[in-house]
Order: sequence, then structure tokens, then C-alpha cells
Amino acid sequence: MAPTTNQVGWIGLGSMGLAMASNVQRYFQREGKPALNIWNRTASRGTPLIALGAVACDSIASLVAGCDLIFISTSDDAALVSIVDQILDVSNLDKKIVVDTTTVHPNTTRQTSNRLKGRGASFIAAPVFGATPAAESGSVLMAMGGPSDAVATVAPFGKGVIARDVMVVSDQPEKASMLKTLGNFIVAGTMEIIGEAQVLAEKSDLGTDTLERLLELNFPGVAHSSSVRMTQGQSPWSSLELGIKDVQHGITSAENSRTRLKVAEVALENMMRAKAFSEAHGDRPLDSSSGYGTIRQDAGLDFESPFVKERDA
Repeated sequence: MAPTTNQVGWIGLGSMGLAMASNVQRYFQREGKPALNIWNRTASRGTPLIALGAVACDSIASLVAGCDLIFISTSDDAALVSIVDQILDVSNLDKKIVVDTTTVHPNTTRQTSNRLKGRGASFIAAPVFGATPAAESGSVLMAMGGPSDAVATVAPFGKGVIARDVMVVSDQPEKASMLKTLGNFIVAGTMEIIGEAQVLAEKSDLGTDTLERLLELNFPGVAHSSSVRMTQGQSPWSSLELGIKDVQHGITSAENSRTRLKVAEVALENMMRAKAFSEAHGDRPLDSSSGYGTIRQDAGLDFESPFVKERDA
């Protein structure tokens, strides 16, 4: 099924947004479709997309006024609210479709949907699972929630263009955001468990390499890749602040449902302590895997693993 919208726009060109928007523009080039309209607060972020044929707009309002379908990719809830405020300044939003790929709290998604619905626009939450390399290769997983007719219009931009596959979750956009929140909790919880296991492997002289081999052979996928991220100190996939935000969303979502994510609470505490470590060391770049360093410190080890210390010596 080919997309039927006439003009598509993209707001937000951070690392994830730029990767996903680039895949959309390449698709348009292959299919002879109108060029993607783009806007970003720092205009120079759009230079690679312009080289691919995309068209830069001078404001959010001008992009929205000229587009039928608008994608958003931004950093957090506050940034999304700010963008939507500017979208709502456009006089005519009737029958436009707004798609948000940002990881935000389900309550923020619900409020955003209601605001746009009140102006005659449809809203779809379409958060993605995966880091920037997966976004660049089009191998993220996308979850979609929203009105079925709007989802049918947007879904073809998902599988084979932005994502490896699309999960249509519900006609309520906030359910897609809840699924993403739970996915983030699973990743954070996995890293907490693997981090604790690797510290015990190191202190018991079993060795982190041995445990990592077990993870590779018996727990492939997230468990093994999380271990490698921690023990080998890979470059941050995103900021630690965004990781903290994502885990906090899970905790508050659980509170709203009168339950608890106890593992998330432990992971959040370790991530907050890792943030303090970062600030004490010149704002050293860290991501959500840095809770491993805190677990190490609690066991009487250095924040950095032996592999990292040898590599950086």
C-alpha cells in the first residue's frame, strides 16, 4: 500500500529524527514523490537532508500550513508541548495528521491528542524501539496508536521505510506510549540485572568474559548486547538524562495505575548516582548503561571496568 498524502513534513532533526527523516526522503526520491519538508531549531542540522533533496522551512507554522502529514521527533515532553503549541497557532489544521515518534509520558500523549483533535487534526503516537544506528538502517520497531483511518495512512511510512516492522497497538495514542514506556523499563531492568551479575562474576573470579559468553549463547539479544555495552564501555547511545526521563516515566505510569516497578526504582537510583559521577568528572558523557558503574562502586570496585581503564590508559 503506497502512502496517499500529498505533502509530508518532518519537525525535529536530532540523531534519531535525522536518521528517520533521511530514510523517508530517500523513499520519496525512489518513488518520485514530492520532497520532504523539514524544520529544526538549529537549521544546520538539516544540511544532510537538503543534500538528499529535502526542502527546509523557515518555521514550524509554515511547514504545518503546507503539509498534510507532519512527523515530530524531539527530545522530551516539554519539547513536544512547545512544538504542538506552535502547530496550534496555524489557522487551519482540519484533516491534518500529526505523528509523534518521541518517547513521552502516556499522559502527555493523551493531552496532545485531545488538543489536536479539538482543532480537527488526527494524532498518532508512533514511538520507536532502537538507537540511532537502528534508525539509520531502518531497523527500528515502531509502535502506533491512533484513529484507524489515520494509522492506515501513516503505516506505509513505517515498515520498509522508517522501521523493520510496525505494531498497531490501539486506537488510543497513549497506549503506544505506554508500550514504549514498558519497553524502556524492560531494557533498564535488564541492564540492572546484568550489571549486578557481572559485578558478582568479577568479584568471584568467574570473570566477566565467561558470563558474557553465557549471555551470548543462552540469552542473545538485549541481555548480551547490554552486557557488552557495560563491560566494554561503548560510546553513549543517547544522553543519560534521556535515560533517566524514560525510567521516570515508567515509575510514574505505574504509580498512576496503583502499582510499582521496583526494579525501575533501583535502576533510577543507580542512574541518578551515575549522573552525579558524571558531573563530578567534567560532565563526562554517559548513557543509561552507566548504572553499571554505580553497582561496581557499591561492591568496592572502581566505576570504570578493567577493560575501560586499560583501553583509556
